[in-house]
Amino acid sequence: MPALFEEIDSQSSPLGEISLRRRRMPVFGDRDIYEVKLGDEFLMSSMFVEAEEALSTLGLAAVQGDKLSVVVGGLGLGYTAVAALQDDRIAELLVVEALDTVIGWHKDELVPLGKVLNADTRNRYVLGSFFDLASDPGAGFDPNSEGKKFDAILLDIDHSPSEFLNSANASFYTTANLALMAEQLKLGGVFAMWSQNLPDERFEALLKTVFERVYSHVVSFYNPFQGRDSTNSVYVCVKG
Repeated sequence: MPALFEEIDSQSSPLGEISLRRRRMPVFGDRDIYEVKLGDEFLMSSMFVEAEEALSTLGLAAVQGDKLSVVVGGLGLGYTAVAALQDDRIAELLVVEALDTVIGWHKDELVPLGKVLNADTRNRYVLGSFFDLASDPGAGFDPNSEGKKFDAILLDIDHSPSEFLNSANASFYTTANLALMAEQLKLGGVFAMWSQNLPDERFEALLKTVFERVYSHVVSFYNPFQGRDSTNSVYVCVKG
């Protein structure tokens, strides 16, 4: 019988101690739950992944054309990236992740979706800060092609536009820095972002200072701990 809890790995990082754990809970049956903690804070979990997957499906649904070049900001447990790769139009996917430890877990296939990402030749891991690369359009997200423009940028790093994984990320959520990131999108390109909260009217107004069209989607999923649906949101923005 599998153990109910196992710490798979724990390492120091620039943001603090980061650990990968696996557990089983009766409410989820025989499914393994993977989770990542950063210090004492739960960073990500495979308990509920519907919204992370919806970030890709909703974001890419707004993109026109084929042979798409797409950036995913934040690797996490891989759900956003794998959902993106299910779109046959994608020619290349760059997954930007600041923590080498998280990339290593996927390359070493310590997490289930590592095998999927490693086997797909369209996928490439980029070690670096999404926020630093977003604000430097001259260099950009692709270390092999300076100034490259993309069809979509999908972001899942902070908990929401006002709740940050790292306080230094706050400066990204301004007209100036969002506009710098948008320079790396093609005309008609899409920026999409996940949030754990319902849509924020103030953030929608901020996005509209940069993007021609802004849509907010509420993603619902059943939460067995509460016995009812929980909600996250996905913002989808189109560059005019």
